[in-house]
Amino acid sequence: MGGVALRAEQQVDATPSVVYDLFGAGAGAGWVFDAVCDRVEPGASVTIRAPLGGQDPFPVELLGRISRVRRPHLLEIRHEQPWRGLVRLHLDRAGTGTRVRLVAELDERGVAWLLRRRGHPVRDAVPAGSHRVGLLTTKSGPGGVFAVAAENAAELAREEIDGEGGVLGRPLHLAVGDDATDPATGVAEARRLARAGCRTILASTTSATFVAVSAALTGTGVLLVHTLMNEGGIDGPLRVQLGERPTDQIATAARPMMARAGGRRWFLAGNDYLWPHRCHAAAREVIPAAGGQLVGERLAPLGTRDFAPLVEAVAASGADVVLSTFVGGDAVAFERQCHAMGLRERTRTLSLGMDESTLEYVGIAAAAGISGVSGYYQDLPTSGNEELVRRYRAAYGPWAPPLSTLSESVYEALRMYAAAVRRAGEDDPYAIAREMRTARFELPRGTVTLDGSGAVVQRLYLADAAASTFRVSFDD
Repeated sequence: MGGVALRAEQQVDATPSVVYDLFGAGAGAGWVFDAVCDRVEPGASVTIRAPLGGQDPFPVELLGRISRVRRPHLLEIRHEQPWRGLVRLHLDRAGTGTRVRLVAELDERGVAWLLRRRGHPVRDAVPAGSHRVGLLTTKSGPGGVFAVAAENAAELAREEIDGEGGVLGRPLHLAVGDDATDPATGVAEARRLARAGCRTILASTTSATFVAVSAALTGTGVLLVHTLMNEGGIDGPLRVQLGERPTDQIATAARPMMARAGGRRWFLAGNDYLWPHRCHAAAREVIPAAGGQLVGERLAPLGTRDFAPLVEAVAASGADVVLSTFVGGDAVAFERQCHAMGLRERTRTLSLGMDESTLEYVGIAAAAGISGVSGYYQDLPTSGNEELVRRYRAAYGPWAPPLSTLSESVYEALRMYAAAVRRAGEDDPYAIAREMRTARFELPRGTVTLDGSGAVVQRLYLADAAASTFRVSFDD
């Protein structure tokens, strides 16, 4: 199976300059021109809602960056989600109007993704004698924003592991599934990965998907590893949960955030599923103990895009800080509306799930006043991280999405897995899990220790948004 290129052409009764300026303007000029884009220049983040049809629970969004412009004749977008591809617009003078030509390219993985999404069976091409590991990530739906670099990070780790001799002498094969930010889809994809011979699955998904998949795979002998931040609490010999815990995040950030905001009133706002619920429960214990006051709480379903009533409730509460537990596209929509409605002028946000990839789609203007707290940021000045970022950029180029704790954790989880296999000396999932659950790892983010109790000990950093990235504060 190879990649494909789709082409379309249309005549428009306007000059190239006029047509070019419609891009990102929200003028109803078509699915490509109605992209969400704050500025039309190389490096700017772009979201395009593609008209793919079907019965998907959420619209299919292409997430990428502008890679080349030549105003008013050329605009090129390279995207990573749901597949790696390119959208190119050519605008050529034709009489008194403009000939608009669209070329959209998708690679082999994109073709497979589209076929699976439409219900067609697609067999993974598995190299003979390989060691198979599944990656269940979020390539579509609201969570696609936070997972945009996850597959890249996993591929980088896979290449490094193979360069070191593979897993017990065998090349590592990475099979990828997309949960579409939907637990039922995640269960179906996890079962597909297990049927394909993956005895270990790394889950870079929401807790809603992880919990559903964990229950569905009980008794199958599959090791399931949750790579990114989560609330913990899933026990069992074949369950490993890595990542930051909300109690640790809030305890690290509560007092510094009140100092930044010049006030102690907090409003809790987030998505309506397990992880935000547990985050808010932790906040109700930690924030009052730190001297804060809770003045309100609201939850919204995944996929919400109109947050005006919630923003109004925050404003009416007089909150100084919003603890946001929105994820992915919901976090983007919430923060952009906070800015548009003037809330940012008097209220800061501590967003537990905000990472560099999500922040890029929030946009520079709306990012001011947002802080995050996690164990990894792309700009961490550790020697291991600087080398990782260098290799990442060398492999995927300047327009690849940034690394963040939500994607770099996939890289680290695969490296931890390979190290555990070597220590176990066998590929039995039970033996590997025992090695992962009680170990000390030196990683790009620093030292991470698992003591067998389900706790994950690592240093956490409070960071403030600076344009489209985060700057870590080492003084807090």
